[in-house]
Amino acid sequence: MSDISVFKSRTAQVNCTAEELYHFVSDIRNFKRFLPEDKFSDLSIEKESCSFTVSMMGKVEVSVSEKREFSRVGFSGSAMQINEFAIVLDIRNGDNERSLADISVSAHLNPFLKMLAADPISRFLETLVAEMEKYNGWKDVSL
Repeated sequence: MSDISVFKSRTAQVNCTAEELYHFVSDIRNFKRFLPEDKFSDLSIEKESCSFTVSMMGKVEVSVSEKREFSRVGFSGSAMQINEFAIVLDIRNGDNERSLADISVSAHLNPFLKMLAADPISRFLETLVAEMEKYNGWKDVSL
């Protein structure tokens, strides 16, 4: 089996409290607003799990795997029915009704796949934290 490869984001400064961020990200239905409809098909989304199809990757499944109130939400998933991955969002209080968040992605990757995946995953994490810092709808959670 391959070694676990871990990729980490920079710390995002998010425009909401740690509690608001936790409630938002612990309900996967809230992510639907960020999924471009022309990139995904066969979307099935519930509070703690979702699946969708992406061209070139096939079916992707993601579910909430860990919740630590107001401090951490973990997701586990699989892509192409063989590559399992985990995404962890660590949350902490910042200043003035803001929170700080770090995101890590881990997966079993052989050295060749790690080399191929490193840049796209790093760009994905940077895009994700940049968008989190711009977003202002954290209080608008699914019920």
